[in-house]
Amino acid sequence: MEELKERIKREGVIASQQVLKLDAILNHQVDPALTMEMGREFASRFGADGVTKVVTVESSGIPVAFAAALELGVPMIFARRKKTLLADPDSYVERVPSFTKGIVTDLMLPKRFIKKEDRVLLIDDIIANGDAARGLVKIIHSAEATLVGAGIVVEKCFQSGAQSLRDQGIRLESLVRIRSLGEDGVVFED
Repeated sequence: MEELKERIKREGVIASQQVLKLDAILNHQVDPALTMEMGREFASRFGADGVTKVVTVESSGIPVAFAAALELGVPMIFARRKKTLLADPDSYVERVPSFTKGIVTDLMLPKRFIKKEDRVLLIDDIIANGDAARGLVKIIHSAEATLVGAGIVVEKCFQSGAQSLRDQGIRLESLVRIRSLGEDGVVFED
């Protein structure tokens, strides 16, 4: 997506050779028009796969997952990272490290929201090491649902997450692929 690349060049902040802050696009400020365009793009790529649910992790993946679910006409569900007083005790739980937070968290998804007959599209904002995505894949498999694929807004090709999903035979579609971050700015793969 050329518009997304342009916005990353203009508004992304390179914090290190490993970290690209996209606060102005994905994480703290959300551009509704751009988000809906990303959702339409994922819907066009996965629309023929019979998706019945879109799943993501709170919180940065929610806007794009919502947009994709809206375009596909299916529910969107998200895994929580923090247990609340209202948390459903009958949930799938996977413990995963968080690259950006530097801590280990639990991903929790109530069992009543994902069933064996579901065909699930996983959406994530950025894939680095892929721990959260792999955690969601385990939850989807625990539910015996079918994972039709993963839609990733930004794939950091220099980290192992996307490749680890592909190595599991998972179809992965990225809107933007980044080769490197550094003195030359953001270098895109495509």
